[in-house]
Amino acid sequence: MGILDFLSGQFIDVIHWTDDTRDTLVWRFEREGHEIKYGAKLTVREGQAAVFIHEGQMADVFTPGLYMLETNNMPIMTSLQHWDHGFQSPFKSEIYFVNTTRFTDLKWGTKNPVMLRDPEFGPTRIRAFGTYSIRVTDPATFMTEIVGTDGEFTTDEITFQIRNIIVQESSRVMAGSGIPVLDMAANTGDMGKLIATTVSEVLKAYGLIMPEFYIENISLPPAVEAALDKRTSMGLAGDLGKFTQYSAAEAMTAAAQNPAGGGGMGAGLGMGMGMAMANQMAQPQGPWGAAQGPWGAGPQQPMQAPAAAQPAPPPPPVEHVWHIAKAGQTTGPFSKADMGRMAAEGALTRDTHVWTPGQDGWKTAGDVQELAQLFTILPPPPPPGV
Repeated sequence: MGILDFLSGQFIDVIHWTDDTRDTLVWRFEREGHEIKYGAKLTVREGQAAVFIHEGQMADVFTPGLYMLETNNMPIMTSLQHWDHGFQSPFKSEIYFVNTTRFTDLKWGTKNPVMLRDPEFGPTRIRAFGTYSIRVTDPATFMTEIVGTDGEFTTDEITFQIRNIIVQESSRVMAGSGIPVLDMAANTGDMGKLIATTVSEVLKAYGLIMPEFYIENISLPPAVEAALDKRTSMGLAGDLGKFTQYSAAEAMTAAAQNPAGGGGMGAGLGMGMGMAMANQMAQPQGPWGAAQGPWGAGPQQPMQAPAAAQPAPPPPPVEHVWHIAKAGQTTGPFSKADMGRMAAEGALTRDTHVWTPGQDGWKTAGDVQELAQLFTILPPPPPPGV
């Protein structure tokens, strides 16, 4: 190559950057000796900014557009003025392209559980994770505070620090929100916006902003989730007596289907347990949930194994107690024996209004089958006209 061709090449330069990596935040335009030629064309595309560094200091930030680097404020790379340096300019200049588009689908999560005081469960711990996005809003600040002289700066080099900020702010927001854990799933949108706002205030010092923040999941510790599932299952079970009988039947079926593990013995044991549970559920409960004897006198003694030929006796009938309404006043409660004595004395008639627990409102004694028997000893009044 002749000297004229070489000198001609010194005046021709096109500076631009296209990126298809999807994770590069900053890229340095490389030239031998960092020479930027006089009259070079600088192309800055949409979603980019070009930061010009001259002699180690930040000189200017170029927004999208086409620029001619030909003023005295730009690096003058005319090797004709520096023959003694062998066409190498002593002025060192660099151009860094900064990607100002939005970087999405960045992951975050709590490394350790967040402690909070839940209104329903009390002190508890939760974990959370999700995604977020960042965008460079101040290229000069970002270059000064974060990038430095890194020739190719990617999102992996900044996301670790951002995740630490997110965890700090999200923990503070979730713990101080006062929202019950069971209701947080319905409020993740509002909490995400609040966390994004607080994190953006911190990232502003780095020349960044967080336009989006999403909470994908909030979870409790495994032991708490297991207890919550059991509580939910109890609510779905409904009648615990029937559920216990169903569980015993399931255990008997499972034992019978496992002959290698002593299926016959397991079936017999399961049947015995099922009968014991059924009899236990049939007994009336005392004030503390203990099964009582036939007359409610106290806790029943441990049951003996029932004879194979004798079925369990039915539970004793429940005796009702009665209240009487007369002249706007209520009296009682009275046992059935008391009601019989009052019927014999005439204080209780068929037209007397009575009520017992479980009865739908007040009724006359003559309309209650159990009390109507008390008046059969006397003939009813004669029909009209006889």
